[in-house]
Amino acid sequence: MTEDSGYGQFCPVAKAAEILATRWTPLILRELISGSTRFNDIHRGVPLMPRALLSRRLKELQTAGIVERVPMEESKNASYLLTQAGEDLRPIIVSMGIWGQRWVESALEGPDWDAGVLMWDMRRRLDTSYLGKPRTVLQFEYQDAPAEMRLWWLLIEDGAIDLCQSDPGFEVDLYVLTTVPVMSQVWIGKASLGRAMADDEIVLHGDADLRRNFSRLLQLSVIVEAASQPPRMQIT
Repeated sequence: MTEDSGYGQFCPVAKAAEILATRWTPLILRELISGSTRFNDIHRGVPLMPRALLSRRLKELQTAGIVERVPMEESKNASYLLTQAGEDLRPIIVSMGIWGQRWVESALEGPDWDAGVLMWDMRRRLDTSYLGKPRTVLQFEYQDAPAEMRLWWLLIEDGAIDLCQSDPGFEVDLYVLTTVPVMSQVWIGKASLGRAMADDEIVLHGDADLRRNFSRLLQLSVIVEAASQPPRMQIT
């Protein structure tokens, strides 16, 4: 039996694993449940994944009835949307993240801390509802990142949020100085934002209101949000 031919068992766990346990598939599902629908947006969340393999995995998920490809009008592009079967996987993927947050330690020094993945995820979770001006610019500087990954801008304009790696040319309202591991650990709920700021591991400069409300603006990841919910009462 080859590696790709399945487990040769009728057990539902085996049949589900044949679809969900292939390399990169849980991360693709993470991107989809986090709101990414376009191919390029999904790929930005898994930048080390070859684009050809991403295309293949999306086709496999379509065949399995987990993802639906919806062509866009007057465009060659398409959106990838979760079907009901895909939506039913949401608590499973979130639970994987909660388990990983609780039981798997990420080394502070290592190759897994990625400023690009972090910023892309953060872009999706900003609460801009209280911002009173039509345009707000946040600049992040990661002191430990390579030169090409050191500076990032979040441009919030008319409710839309753009992630930029080059200066968008507008005045910066809030400047955030930190390191990738510190911000990442805060983001995934392994460290306290308040403690990191008190210890000057995250330093804010700029608009006083944005500094006061930084914890409100920067909502934490979907996994942290789910982990903070009280457990549901089980009926026996």
